Parts: sequence; C-alpha cells; structure tokens
Amino acid sequence: MKREERAVQLWSLLVLAAKNRQILTYDFVAKATGMMTPGIGDMLRPIQQYCIENDLPPLTSLIVNGNTGLPGTGFIAAENVPKAQLETFEHVWIEHKAPSPEQFRDAYSRIPETR
Repeated sequence: MKREERAVQLWSLLVLAAKNRQILTYDFVAKATGMMTPGIGDMLRPIQQYCIENDLPPLTSLIVNGNTGLPGTGFIAAENVPKAQLETFEHVWIEHKAPSPEQFRDAYSRIPETR
C-alpha cells in the first residue's frame, strides 16, 4: 500500500479517535492497521502537512508514544501538544471531507526538506 493510501486509512482512524476524544499509541495503530510501528511516522507526514496547509487542528497529535505520551520527533504541527489535542477533539471533523490519496501525495511533496 502506498503512503498516500495509508494516509487515507489513518485519517479515518484519527477522525474517529478525535470524535471519541481518544489518544492512540503507535503500538495500537500498528496492531489496528497491520503497519510496522517504526513506519507509522512517515505515513502521518502527509496528514500533518495537509492539516497545516488547510489550517486544521493537528490530527496527528492524537498518536503518541506509549512511554512518553507525546507524538514522535517528526511532529511539528504544534508546540503545546495537550492544547493541540484539545483543539483536535473540539473540531467537527465529519464536516470536512476526507482528503483523497492525491491530496495527501501533493501535501507530502511540499513537506520541508528537514525530514
């Protein structure tokens, strides 16, 4: 499965988590999706970039390391993670059409080179 297809899959999982005010761990996401835990961060990058570019709360803030309770090192969408998570919970995600794989591919192409 391509990165942008995984991003679509993760978007749906994250929208459901936001609606239910849930924080997910990388391990849980790996088990729920069949992905390898170390690769999840790369699959989240297009979602993070899409949210930044469209002035949306950072959906990717809802996936955290089980030991630290914080998103991974690639998370750059907010400095105050608890505040970002609350904003993400409060947003009505169902009113925002899910992005297409092409939109995620395009967003990924615009990520700054500091990957």
